Amino acid sequence: MAFITITGYPSSGKTRRAEQLRAHLEARIQDPTFEGPKLKVVVVSDDSLNIPRTVYNDGRAEKPARAALFTAVQRQMGQDTILIVDSLNYIKGFRYQMYCAAREHKLRVCTVFVAATQDQCKEWNASREGGHAYEPATLDNLLMRYEEPSSMVRWDSPLFTVAWTDEDVPIDDIWKAVTEGNVKPPNAGTQAVPKAPTDALRTLEHTTTTMVAAIMAEQAASGGLGGPVTLPLSATLRPRVQLPPRNVTLSELQRLKRQFVTVHKKAITLGTTEKGAVDWSEQSVADKFAAYIEGNLKP
Repeated sequence: MAFITITGYPSSGKTRRAEQLRAHLEARIQDPTFEGPKLKVVVVSDDSLNIPRTVYNDGRAEKPARAALFTAVQRQMGQDTILIVDSLNYIKGFRYQMYCAAREHKLRVCTVFVAATQDQCKEWNASREGGHAYEPATLDNLLMRYEEPSSMVRWDSPLFTVAWTDEDVPIDDIWKAVTEGNVKPPNAGTQAVPKAPTDALRTLEHTTTTMVAAIMAEQAASGGLGGPVTLPLSATLRPRVQLPPRNVTLSELQRLKRQFVTVHKKAITLGTTEKGAVDWSEQSVADKFAAYIEGNLKP
């Protein structure tokens, strides 16, 4: 359904905003006037995954913690879920990674930027207890490294900024984004590539070879007059090809066959980026080869 990224300085009040957002969304979903599908609101955070603040003291510990967060986020994505990720999300590359995952699941996306001054964050961090505070050196490091979101880039938009002085989140705008916003298609680079059937290579070689032999036989029978020729490859397979008004040599047909097979062999072995199902049946191969011959034979 939707994916909401919470981002902001450490100790800026992100969890408070995430809880406000969860409460508002659940209230709207449970409202009798809501006519949409049955939805649930899920919050994934460092605390829900038992990731301590100390992992940010060391880059080597932070990387697997971020990977655990990303895995948990992917696991919760779904068409029946409004997912809120409440974490630092201070690296724009990580926000982009989550954005791509959301697009793969065909989710609406938005970003909530919890804005606070660095001095305010340091004051709030100093007042925290129970292991929820960052070490002062770590906090300074994270504040310096923070990459602020921008509404100009697609993975941070639509962007909603909530200042530390605001009493609540702009729920009306966020609700509209997660229920009516555009659903962007998955990136072509992340889509699964359709695979050809296991007998596609054999079908390609056998059909093109048979067609070359049939063209030579039909040409010998007609005396090389050209025009439309029906090739009786089998009882059900009878492709038509338009030949030029001259005698086509075997070497010409063999050259075109090699070119055609080479191009299509790559599509079979490496996969294809064509949308939809790719037809590797004998009829499809015969029709494609006939069109290739017509387009490449000299008059």
